[in-house]
Amino acid sequence: MTAKKNTVKVTILGGEYTLRTETSVEHTLAVAAYVDQAITESLESGNRVESHKAAILAALRIASELFEARERASQIAAGMVSLSDEIRPWLPPAKR
Repeated sequence: MTAKKNTVKVTILGGEYTLRTETSVEHTLAVAAYVDQAITESLESGNRVESHKAAILAALRIASELFEARERASQIAAGMVSLSDEIRPWLPPAKR
């Protein structure tokens, strides 16, 4: 079964884009606002850069944030497995 597609109009750096997505309208607008903010911050960083280069810099920053979040999630998951292994012997046999 195919998920329902939403059509959402977003504005990024003054340009309007129509997106078809399976995510909610609110989520799509929030993501677009985040991207717009990241590009705007790249443009306002003090260095004179063209908008397409600012978009690349913003994409690199967002990708870096994603990689860091994935690493933290992996560390948390590993910690949970370690804790689970540590407390398993304390549980009654039926709960192990």
